[in-house]
Amino acid sequence: MLTAVATVSATGTSVTVHVPGFVPVVGAEEGEEVPEKDLNPIFPELKEVVWGFGSFVVFALVLRFLLYPKLRRSMDARYFSIRKGHEDAERVTDDAREAVAQYEAQLARIRGEAQQRIEAARATLEAERSEQIGAANARIAERRAAAATQAEQARHAAQADVESAVRAVAARAGELATGRTPDPQALDEAVGAVMRTGVSR
Repeated sequence: MLTAVATVSATGTSVTVHVPGFVPVVGAEEGEEVPEKDLNPIFPELKEVVWGFGSFVVFALVLRFLLYPKLRRSMDARYFSIRKGHEDAERVTDDAREAVAQYEAQLARIRGEAQQRIEAARATLEAERSEQIGAANARIAERRAAAATQAEQARHAAQADVESAVRAVAARAGELATGRTPDPQALDEAVGAVMRTGVSR
């Protein structure tokens, strides 16, 4: 805030105004107008402009040759660190993909080997089953042939017994009917013809 001090002379004929911080212009007489630029308190002086420009130049030089290289180095270091991190991540990703591909290849190979072993085991079991079925069929055929032979032998034995019984009955019946013993040869032929006819039926 600008403050002015007014002084009145004892006679009252003159008034003096004094502004603190204001240097009166030498040679200016009373009533003479002072230029406005000399009265402006915020108008910069030449030495202030020089000092301000010099400070700006010094600050610019310090910023360019001291601070900017450090900032640039730190930015480059961060950039290279980030780039190295990306490269490491890509390398790890490639290694992981290669490992997954190897795992899938091994898994496919193991599955193929397992399938081959399963097929071989199945073929072996099928061969063993066929062999066992063939052996069982052979044993069944053997037993069936033996049973048929035994049945045939039993039938022949029974037929012989039946023929003997029929021959005896026929001889007794002929003897009772005619009163004499029938001829054994004729009786055997008749019984044989009757038995063969019955068997063929």
